[in-house]
Amino acid sequence: MPNKRLSMRKIVEVLRLSLRDKRSVREVASLTNTSRWSVEEYVRRAAAAGVGYPLPEGLTETELERRLFPPVAPKPSDRPEPDYGAIHQELRNKHVTLDLLWREYRYRRWLVTLSLSMRQYHAPGEKLFVDYAGATMSVIDSNNGEVRQAQLFIGVMGASNYTFAEATWSQTVSDWIGSHERMLRYLGAAPTIIVPDNLKAAVIRYVDDEPVLNTTYERWADHYGIAILPARPKRPKHKAKVEAGVLVVERWIVAALRKHRFFSLSELNAEIARLLVMLNSRPFKKLPGNRRSAFDTMDKPAMQGLPTEAFVLGEWTRRRVGIDYHLEVGGHYYSVPYRFARQEVDVRTSEHTLEAFSRGERIASHILNPNKGRHTTDSSHMPTSHKALAGWTPERFMERAQRIGPNAASVTQRWLHSRRHPEQGFRSCRGLLGLLETFRAEDVELACMQALVLNAPNIRSIRNLLKNGMVHKPNQAVQSSLPFEHANVRGPKYYH
Repeated sequence: MPNKRLSMRKIVEVLRLSLRDKRSVREVASLTNTSRWSVEEYVRRAAAAGVGYPLPEGLTETELERRLFPPVAPKPSDRPEPDYGAIHQELRNKHVTLDLLWREYRYRRWLVTLSLSMRQYHAPGEKLFVDYAGATMSVIDSNNGEVRQAQLFIGVMGASNYTFAEATWSQTVSDWIGSHERMLRYLGAAPTIIVPDNLKAAVIRYVDDEPVLNTTYERWADHYGIAILPARPKRPKHKAKVEAGVLVVERWIVAALRKHRFFSLSELNAEIARLLVMLNSRPFKKLPGNRRSAFDTMDKPAMQGLPTEAFVLGEWTRRRVGIDYHLEVGGHYYSVPYRFARQEVDVRTSEHTLEAFSRGERIASHILNPNKGRHTTDSSHMPTSHKALAGWTPERFMERAQRIGPNAASVTQRWLHSRRHPEQGFRSCRGLLGLLETFRAEDVELACMQALVLNAPNIRSIRNLLKNGMVHKPNQAVQSSLPFEHANVRGPKYYH
């Protein structure tokens, strides 16, 4: 738009040259040293205002300016007026300036220009959001006065906002799963999907943006037919439901109990349960009913029932099966079907049992045995060639070898203890006893003694000595060097 204040006389000249003298736009622009666009604009405005040339008598420049450039009526604004009282109050604070308040105001205006978040709709009974609150709760140990901080587990149903909360000592897998178990019992049903945060008890790591779930958590979800869909890392909007639930619980439970003193976790959870009933019964502000009634009418009818058997919490580990088709847990060795020898399998240990799984299928189950270095073997896991050894124990082999003589007992002991698993020496022990079917016990004893002297106490050497007739009675010196009470012979009592 042309500058009105500096060019009113020039505008009059433009009108004279254009309207009276009928000059072209180009000529007028050149004579008045202005742009063709300005010339056209002034002529257009004069025609719109009904002003010609010569100008009406008595028309002042001020009146001409008003006619050509009438004030534009301001558009009605829907922007709310600032809270001047609040601004005045803010200015009383130290270091607060109008410039700071203006920048804050501008920032808030910029925020509303960002893309709005889609209002999420949660189908009834579908999603259950879980997380731990940032706040912890103090529990005093009545024995020594030590104060421990309990974690606050929270679950919120997507559709109804029905809320569960409880305190646990930690965020470990056992407490994480235990809270999930008690939450489902509290709900009386299971959702289709659970949305956790990315804590280690839920997600081990991400591979190509895909979450790798903790094995125990994954097995728990499979037991109840629930899908686990962790919230994307650093995406708080994906778990906004539980974030809001955390705030509600912190305000209505944590804050309400801030002056209470608790001396046990059970005492704390009893108070949380009491306040939880009140929270879920509070009427909605803008909707009819409350969390409890909304859960009963919307969520629960759409949820799946719970299985009759509760999930048995166990610790999951990965183990490689040995060549003898046994795997080691806690220093004890447990058998699996021999075809899984040298393979890696998943092992779950609970309070009393051990289970082995291959590709999700259970392949073995044993009662936990605390005796380290011993073996628990299911005969059905053995290959046909090994079943002949079923029923044999180290104690039984030592007892039979002792009947032959101290040297036979000595080599038997070596076979049972020179290898990682005593069972790996069973074949040699059976081979030694089998020699009694062909040779005298006295000769077998002498062959064992010579094998020890030659430092070759293996079943092949003993068998060759007997077959080749190389067994002979030792002299007294040799005989005395291998007495019945030999240092390497512990005797059958060692195995009891």
